[in-house]
Amino acid sequence: MLLKELSSLASPLSSSQVDKLKQLTAELNAVQLSWVSGYLAATSEQGVAGLPLVEAGSQSGAEQTITILYGSQTGNGRGIATELAEKALAQGYAVNLVSMGDYKTRQLKQESLLLLVVSTHGEGEAPDDAIELHKFLSSKRAPKLDNLNYSVLALGDSSYEFFCQTGKDFETRLNALGATSIAPLVECDVDYEAQAEQWQADVLEAVKPLVQSSGASVVSIASSQTSGSSYTKQKPYTAELLVSQKLTGRDSDRDVRHVEIELGESGINYQAGDALGVWFTNSQELVAELLEALALDGDESVSVGSDSLSLREALTSKKELTQLYPGLVTGWAELSQNAELLAISADKALTREFVNNNQVADLVRQYPAKVAAEQFIELLRGITPRLYSIASSQAEVESEVHLTVALVEDERDGVTRFGGASQFLAAAEEGQEVQVYVEPNNHFRLPENPETPVIMVGPGTGVAPFRAFMQERAALGAEGNTWLIFGNPHFEQDFLYQTEWQQYLQSGELSRIDLAFSRDQEHKIYVQHKIAEQGEALWQWLASGAHFYVCGDAERMAKDVHQALLDVAVKYGNKTQEQAAEYLEELRAAKRYQKDVY
Repeated sequence: MLLKELSSLASPLSSSQVDKLKQLTAELNAVQLSWVSGYLAATSEQGVAGLPLVEAGSQSGAEQTITILYGSQTGNGRGIATELAEKALAQGYAVNLVSMGDYKTRQLKQESLLLLVVSTHGEGEAPDDAIELHKFLSSKRAPKLDNLNYSVLALGDSSYEFFCQTGKDFETRLNALGATSIAPLVECDVDYEAQAEQWQADVLEAVKPLVQSSGASVVSIASSQTSGSSYTKQKPYTAELLVSQKLTGRDSDRDVRHVEIELGESGINYQAGDALGVWFTNSQELVAELLEALALDGDESVSVGSDSLSLREALTSKKELTQLYPGLVTGWAELSQNAELLAISADKALTREFVNNNQVADLVRQYPAKVAAEQFIELLRGITPRLYSIASSQAEVESEVHLTVALVEDERDGVTRFGGASQFLAAAEEGQEVQVYVEPNNHFRLPENPETPVIMVGPGTGVAPFRAFMQERAALGAEGNTWLIFGNPHFEQDFLYQTEWQQYLQSGELSRIDLAFSRDQEHKIYVQHKIAEQGEALWQWLASGAHFYVCGDAERMAKDVHQALLDVAVKYGNKTQEQAAEYLEELRAAKRYQKDVY
């Protein structure tokens, strides 16, 4: 009998229980359904609800299970790993799918088949959930892995110097520990879909002689990995934009928006600390500029994957125009045969600098080349959604989701360039459709105990998740002390959500606030200076168990804040530099020092 045909008359369940079962299963993907199936089967056999999961097929031993680990900063790695698990299930394999952050390293020596999907964050760093496993494999405690078969899929962005470094590190260490590669390391750029799909097919073919398939396979999946929504990056929800309101003053040199989006009856749930993925379209002005510069007809038909559409439509909704990547610079240099651009493309450092400071329109204007429409489309990357830290709690705003968005704006040779998604959201009018999905961030969460004090460092738009934190804590009636350290250029023009912070202070829900307005005096004052200035109090908070959060710029701010914390630990904790570094590492491992940086 199909579940949709089930009724209380045809089962031992009550009518309300049948309704709940139908509602739950409608929200689950294949991996989650398989886990629920195995869990219920195991608890039924034991006769007692709530027993630990017993995997079907576990009687054949650990060698019959494919362990799939993922380390993911933006959700791409988790998505690929989940797809792989679903494909392995369909072929009858027992699968253990788990985040590297939830994986017990002592289990590693028991594994016989390990498939890893891992991204690289920042300057060659492991993503938050992969840090512990990465450190363990690089340490003397790592065991010999002579019985392990493995393969690694590495995700990265070739615009950065240390492309796919974390995946390369895992490959090197596993090989050095005696493990056997069953499929070569695959290094994926931002447009990873085709390579990832091929790797999935390759590894599932490679495991056939190593793993016996079984019809009673079960996925073990940690609860922290499950999503409360069926909407994903690949299948976003079409929401309605309610508000795009400027937060900064009219004399501010930046345009920061408070954006409100209505999720309607989607059933989408999110937690404070999560991000919202936003798909966008390029501006018509930018598309028109490109068509004119290239002397191409916007109505000409081109192919994007299996779709056939006009060049104008492809440039508007399918291709990335506001971010360059090294492959495009190299390809355009070959087309233009411009000596200057050829020299830039031959030097990795110069290429990265050019990529960071120019857009597609700048490239084609500075270095003209004759190109066919189809040829140009093939050179461009596909549009990727942008992730924004959610600035609201559903306990406060219910079916809405709020964002704090800075319009990316830069003038080059008299021409103003904008960021794709930020311009889309800044220019959006009430009622406009926007495709969104929630990207969970389980490594940026409020402490479970609401009495735990929290310190939040969020300059600029980095304050967004802390607005969500405050709404959440207020709704819960949390009694723990809360401290915000906020910074921006000017008090009068750039104090984001000023009225709300003042209300939280008056109500006592915000215990203290320290402000760093960098341009309101001769010498610049940043959030790290406030940390140093209030170092003694901050150390006392940490000593009393406070959790420390930082959100915002990874390149400079987060590093300066980290150094300021080290200095506080040395000065007020009486630690050496080495002890201070170890102390912050202990805080991070205990989830008391969390970052949401970009």
